[in-house]
Amino acid sequence: MTAQASNSPLNARLGEVTERIARRSQDMRRRYLDRLAAAAEATPRRQRLGCANQAHGFAACAPGDKAMLRAGAGANLAIVTAYNDMLSAHQPYERFPELIREAARAAGGVAQVAGGVPAMCDGITQGEAGMELSLFSRDVIALSTAVALSHQTFDAAVFLGICDKIVPGLVIGALAFGHLPAVFIPAGPMTSGLSNDDKAKARQLFAEGKVGRDALLEAEARSYHGPGTCTFYGTANTNQMMMEIMGLHLPGASFVNPNTPLRDALTKAAAERAIAITALGNDYRPVGRVLDERAFVNGVVGLHATGGSTNHTMHLVAMAAAAGIQLTWDDFSDLAGLTPLLTRIYPNGKADVNHFHAAGGMGFVIRELLGEGLLHRDVETVWGTGLDAYVQEPMLGPDGSLAWRAGADSSGDEAVLRGAKAPFHPTGGLTLLTGDLGRAVIKTSAIASERHVIEAPARIFHSQEALQAAFKAGELNSDLVAVVRFQGPRANGMPELHKLMPPLGVLQDRGYRVALVTDGRLSGASGKVPAAIHVTPEAVDGGPIALIRDGDPIRVDAIAGTLTVLVDAKEWAARVPVEADLELSHWGTGRDLFSAFRASVGTADTGATIFSVEAAER
Repeated sequence: MTAQASNSPLNARLGEVTERIARRSQDMRRRYLDRLAAAAEATPRRQRLGCANQAHGFAACAPGDKAMLRAGAGANLAIVTAYNDMLSAHQPYERFPELIREAARAAGGVAQVAGGVPAMCDGITQGEAGMELSLFSRDVIALSTAVALSHQTFDAAVFLGICDKIVPGLVIGALAFGHLPAVFIPAGPMTSGLSNDDKAKARQLFAEGKVGRDALLEAEARSYHGPGTCTFYGTANTNQMMMEIMGLHLPGASFVNPNTPLRDALTKAAAERAIAITALGNDYRPVGRVLDERAFVNGVVGLHATGGSTNHTMHLVAMAAAAGIQLTWDDFSDLAGLTPLLTRIYPNGKADVNHFHAAGGMGFVIRELLGEGLLHRDVETVWGTGLDAYVQEPMLGPDGSLAWRAGADSSGDEAVLRGAKAPFHPTGGLTLLTGDLGRAVIKTSAIASERHVIEAPARIFHSQEALQAAFKAGELNSDLVAVVRFQGPRANGMPELHKLMPPLGVLQDRGYRVALVTDGRLSGASGKVPAAIHVTPEAVDGGPIALIRDGDPIRVDAIAGTLTVLVDAKEWAARVPVEADLELSHWGTGRDLFSAFRASVGTADTGATIFSVEAAER
């Protein structure tokens, strides 16, 4: 029997925001669903291909698979994989295709690897030239997914992806084939190593020159030590939360460690479920209908309730647009005001995602939010109708068979996970900032309350390296707002700027009032320093951030939701935007190949994607 959270009515304000999104998106969504209906067919498309086309499709299959595809009787399941063995989160996927093939055969179908997509590691490229390709890789992944599915010989697809840009790119690509069911299969987090808090301390000590490189490398290697996702709550693990709360994972699948019997059983069950929900059966669940405005609202609520990655203020916007839904930063802001913060996972606390999972994990979070009417209960998911099944957790029985049981109805550790009646904070972990510097977002869940408002003179930098050099030279020992500009999507691909955090953290620990303002990114690991990020319009477009001068008083106010410069209005209006020579960011390490992306990408608040309506009209 399915466990069920208390049946509270939907929060009225959440319903209003959802209805507003639906009205705004009505024409786009209708056109999308019309295209979906035109693409949907009750019989496998491959039967309408020419004989030579079909023969190419099953030429290398095992004899039994070949016979089934030739007869056209069973479902053909596409595997779209982001496997590589450099990326710890994706290394476990090496074993998954064979598990999926076995499960598909047992369910009366066939599974084929339809294609691979790139998967870069932001941890490796942090502070390096390759990071300037990171955000663009999301759209490359979407394009690669479309190529993989373009053979029109599949009835459903499973998607193997975990990390930052990979899952959003796979979702965008899957929605281009919205008539196909789509099940996302996680690989799970690595087991806990050196605590994230101790790792951060080692980084800060290194930034201060108190320990050497050997000590830092030892700390990093003890933290990132095996297969699986990094254990802090950054974009990769926020992706997994999001896929579960939006109904594209099996219940409770997100945070089960890799290479365990339970993980393998969940992988096989996901493949079986994908076979079961094709148009060939009586439980057809195309991904383009599963991901409606209610599912995206649930995703935003989950983001706020868990203090998730700021990257999703762009990714969710781009993903929604792929489904014909117009999601805005104002929707994020309104939903943040309704949503209690239920978790403290590093960098918002000391615990990692394994501790979160053990304390009750996703089942408890979903139960609590449903109980407060803060999730749409009546959504479609890959598992069935409604979110009630997602308050359960998977287990293996004595015979090794997979089953689900009622999840935790109380937190196992209130330092990590709390109920909605006594949250860590009454509102969500992200705040929208607006003002005469434009629009930005700030992650408040990791910031001490006494630092939610910072007012200090601006120090201008056009690169991470320039700020680091100034810090090492002892030039930053004062209150300051570090303005790091020309880091937006059109300037240089909008890299993450995590190498700013150790020096700024040192300054904050010395007692200075410090904040960051940038048109670049920080993701989920932004840490304890107040950071107004994703500033739009960006500097390269002549946005107000390009008007700031050294010494200008800047106020970052996460309580009032404002981002302002305290300069005489007449003087401000007379200023001309500064320009920067960005040539060094436009060649080398493959960046030469992405000039078309930089020229056509949309703004941060429209998803920073080449697929946005705003980008297409430029």
